[in-house]
Amino acid sequence: MTEQIKNTFDAELPNKEGYFGEYGGSFIPEQLQAVMDEITSEYLKIREDQSFRDELADLYKHFVGRPSPVFHAKNLSKACGADIFLKREDLNHTGAHKINHCLGEALLAKKMGKKKIIAETGAGQHGVALATAAALVGLECDIYMGEVDIQKEHPNVVRMAILGANVIPATYGRKTLKEAVDAAFEGYLKDPITQLYAIGSVVGPHPFPMMVRDFQSIIGNEARSQMLAETGKLPDNVVACVGGGSNAMGIFSAFLEDNEVSLWGVEPAGRGLETDGDHAATMSKGEPGVMHGFKSYMLKDEQGEPQKVYSVASGLDYPSVGPQHSYLKDQGRVNYDVIDDKEAIDAFFALSRSEGIIPAIESSHAVAYALKLAKSHQGESILLNLSGRGDKDIDFVVENYGSDYGIRNVPRKP
Repeated sequence: MTEQIKNTFDAELPNKEGYFGEYGGSFIPEQLQAVMDEITSEYLKIREDQSFRDELADLYKHFVGRPSPVFHAKNLSKACGADIFLKREDLNHTGAHKINHCLGEALLAKKMGKKKIIAETGAGQHGVALATAAALVGLECDIYMGEVDIQKEHPNVVRMAILGANVIPATYGRKTLKEAVDAAFEGYLKDPITQLYAIGSVVGPHPFPMMVRDFQSIIGNEARSQMLAETGKLPDNVVACVGGGSNAMGIFSAFLEDNEVSLWGVEPAGRGLETDGDHAATMSKGEPGVMHGFKSYMLKDEQGEPQKVYSVASGLDYPSVGPQHSYLKDQGRVNYDVIDDKEAIDAFFALSRSEGIIPAIESSHAVAYALKLAKSHQGESILLNLSGRGDKDIDFVVENYGSDYGIRNVPRKP
């Protein structure tokens, strides 16, 4: 496990200014840049510190339950004609990949003498993971969450409260992930000295796209070794959903130099790409721009401001994407495509009923794309990152889609 941690932190990009090609950087107020420079300096120190590596490796093994397994979904594979493998991040403690970077960020905050960690959350998985990490290391925790997502992902809101976090609603705009990020940045600017903003994806000003990527790279490092051990070769294809892009960067990172492995990032087409505001397909419909302190592909309205976005998956409805993803798109190393709401919900039920695994709606976008990919890649292997489990989504799915899939007369709370 310590060797996996070592490999996790080996990467050539970004450069010292935080750029992946033309993307990334740090576009923040001057007074905040000094704080960000301190975070960068401290992070670069601790990631070379063997005691930090050992502490994190111990937590990954004994607290998170790593390594997460790779599962050959034989029933799904037989039905679609390609070998489907699932990297089971849904089995991690807290139910998703988010705990990987939350533990790292919480340990960093503790070592820097911070009193509180704050963050945004969409589907609530990052919020739960950060609240968990904060409780473990003894820090206060504020989680900003859109009011719409608070209602939609209520089980995760309850988990955060039980863990001792203060959940702060974002009550303006569309009241979803973008507004939660805005509110979290506002909260951070009020006190950047005693707080650390533990950004929940590979987005934000430098060093966060690098830092979160580093912590999440353990997914790819494990999966690469596991596929070689189980099948004797690398997968032909690797698939992951992309909102901000942390789970995708986590699994893609280990295969970037393996040109024989095709990489597929899956964005939400929502209700369709034809109408602005009905999707969050940044790579398909966006252009370079700056928001939330970094430059990347971005969906813009007519005034050049962040466009309103939508997805059935609360964790994917973000109008930008991690800068390394933009770099990889321009380099042609990763193929970015889309899945709409209906395809994602179809895949949610397909995996549930063929393999007994209920996926998060976010992860269902990757499942749906793997099934679509299988039609044109018969006989090939497809490794998909099952980034989270669907416990948080079951009430929403049954209420809104249950009758379409034969679910009727489910007992409700009085």
